[in-house]
Amino acid sequence: MTVTLITGGSSGIGAATARQLLALGHQVAVTGRRAERLDRFGADHPGALALVSDSGVPADVQSAVDTTVATFGRLDNIVANAGYATHDGLDDGDPEGWRDMVLTNVLGPALLIRAALPHLAATKGRIILVGSVAGLIHTPGNIYGATKWAVTGLAGNTRQMVTDKGIGVTLVSPGGTLTDFFEPAGGAPERPGGYLTADQLGSTIAWALSQPEGVDISTITVRRIGSPY
Repeated sequence: MTVTLITGGSSGIGAATARQLLALGHQVAVTGRRAERLDRFGADHPGALALVSDSGVPADVQSAVDTTVATFGRLDNIVANAGYATHDGLDDGDPEGWRDMVLTNVLGPALLIRAALPHLAATKGRIILVGSVAGLIHTPGNIYGATKWAVTGLAGNTRQMVTDKGIGVTLVSPGGTLTDFFEPAGGAPERPGGYLTADQLGSTIAWALSQPEGVDISTITVRRIGSPY
């Protein structure tokens, strides 16, 4: 039995990943801040463990890990997927909005790694960090992109810390993906080449988690064919 915990797992890429892992026979726990979305996900997927949890709050993250282990008896994989954008920039943005985004996008994955590390060391598990192409290229005034640059660095630093414990670390950096990510901005803008789907990213993450023992896929960049970004 393989047990995977996914933050931000009630919608978008996290939910698509959870569905695919459940189909592969994983035991899956998902977290999110919106109870109504988690309730819907749990109703549609009765085998999953749905936990209300704020990825930027240390006690919430520790509780999610502890509850997952208490429920399933172990923890093999974590997918640090929770994140969002304020869709503003350095010149015109709201610093209060940036604060919560930084806590979710940067502190959140670090808290999850810290809480899960003893369990992953016991199972020789895997860590998936969902970054972004915005964390690999520079874009004007992009605070969200800066948080994803931090995730890029966190992935490399984490791998150096845990590889001697038998833990794999994979950074998955998607290009534009059509999810509820764009809802606060009034919908997804026109994009050359179009968008990836959440299911396509779910397949990528499931593939990374299915690698043979001893194989560490360090970095995956996923773009839609035809997209210049």
